[in-house]
Amino acid sequence: MAPLDSTARRLPVEATPLYRAAPHNIEAEQALLGAILVNNEALYRVSDFLEPRHFFEPVHQKIYELSGNLIRAGKIANPVTLKTFLPGDADIGGMTVSQYLARLAAEATTVINALDYGRTVYDLSIRRALIIIGEDMVNTAYDAPVDAVPAKQIEEAERKLYEVAESGRYEGGFQRFAQALTTAVDMAARAYQRDGRLSGLATGLHDLDAKMGGLQSSDLVIVAGRPGMGKTALATNMAYNIARAWQGEVRADGHTSTVNGGIVGFFSLEMSAEQLATRIISEQTGIPSSTIRRGGISESDFEKIKDVSIELQSLPFFVDETGGLSVAQLAARARRLKRQRGLDVLFVDYIQLLQGSSRRAQEGRVQEVTEITTNLKALAKELNVPIVALSQLSRQVESRDDKRPQLSDLRESGSIEQDADVVLFVFREEYYLANKEPRPGSDDYAKWQADMAAVHGKAELIIGKQRHGPTGTVQVQFEANVTRFADLARDEQLSGPF
Repeated sequence: MAPLDSTARRLPVEATPLYRAAPHNIEAEQALLGAILVNNEALYRVSDFLEPRHFFEPVHQKIYELSGNLIRAGKIANPVTLKTFLPGDADIGGMTVSQYLARLAAEATTVINALDYGRTVYDLSIRRALIIIGEDMVNTAYDAPVDAVPAKQIEEAERKLYEVAESGRYEGGFQRFAQALTTAVDMAARAYQRDGRLSGLATGLHDLDAKMGGLQSSDLVIVAGRPGMGKTALATNMAYNIARAWQGEVRADGHTSTVNGGIVGFFSLEMSAEQLATRIISEQTGIPSSTIRRGGISESDFEKIKDVSIELQSLPFFVDETGGLSVAQLAARARRLKRQRGLDVLFVDYIQLLQGSSRRAQEGRVQEVTEITTNLKALAKELNVPIVALSQLSRQVESRDDKRPQLSDLRESGSIEQDADVVLFVFREEYYLANKEPRPGSDDYAKWQADMAAVHGKAELIIGKQRHGPTGTVQVQFEANVTRFADLARDEQLSGPF
């Protein structure tokens, strides 16, 4: 068979539409505007979500904007008052402005239908916004400069899509106080059903939850400490406890909402996902991770590991192990996770391994960290989830006799301290005492042993800052061999300084 030439391969002209109109519904726009002109109260049924830019027809945008301005000024918007502000010589479909406004009012439907028409106009504008985003993606991909990075375009497209997704809602506005009371009672009921009877997400450490009320939505929680204090262990403990407690229910619209616990996203910038998994397995089985790595486990140990692994597979726990992420990339991936799987809490291990924009990096590390923490706080508010971000402390802690950390010890502390809603320090006296072991048999050795016994297996979680509650110290148990935090037995608890 002879090959097809280029003309034979070309589709017939009539088979390829040269132009497709953007989604719109002129009749719905006309019906809504007519309802407003006949009864100005119709405006208030749609004005909390519908703006002039959502109309497809430019003249409709102008009519809606003028109507809104007049009504809000306490004046009447009708064909007579509106025509003063529109060009009298304009031709609208073969009609003058006066004729067109009169036609809108004459053919208006009842005010009852105004909300439905408003939603139709709004939904079609969202579709047009999606088309614009798609066209921009195509054009940018075709005409991108040589030094452009595709990942940047993906991040920008995801950001725009998320904005459209979040703006495409009709909720909001004033409500009856009775409805607000119902919402408050429902929130209290959900808190009662949750672990620990908390308004926020329970971390699994009951004494800490009692001081903080759990992890609160839109809060940026900084967990800080020197290396070896157990920051990552605390984060993985919290993340596992939250994911393990997760329970969801299917709503009427088909979406699943969280009833207890939460869906966890964990950015592990330092450790691999495999190392993180080994840590969690060690925490839950009580088998040291070093023993697991060496393979020095018994058959019963392996059964424990297998059982925990099966449980972990079913948990809503998602790990991103990509190193060297920028804060913009992290935000894009968090948005994607929330959109695709859901998200109730986000962990970042740790801030100093994130990158800011290249411009901020050139201005210095302090400016770069300022950008990172500001963006993390903004992301927490945008996604309406708590973000738990780990942070290193400066070495000045080591130069003091009392090595309990303070807010001033945060590296690049100004921005971290300012942007954080909660700053939580992890401190283990045992770690420092172990490095000061005197010579066995010396006079100081017996005192050192007594001091070590007093602090063995204990850690302090110091709440250095909390916008919504008190500061102070919570005593917890820490098992170093399996990197596990737990509540102290009640008779061992020491009251923190409040």
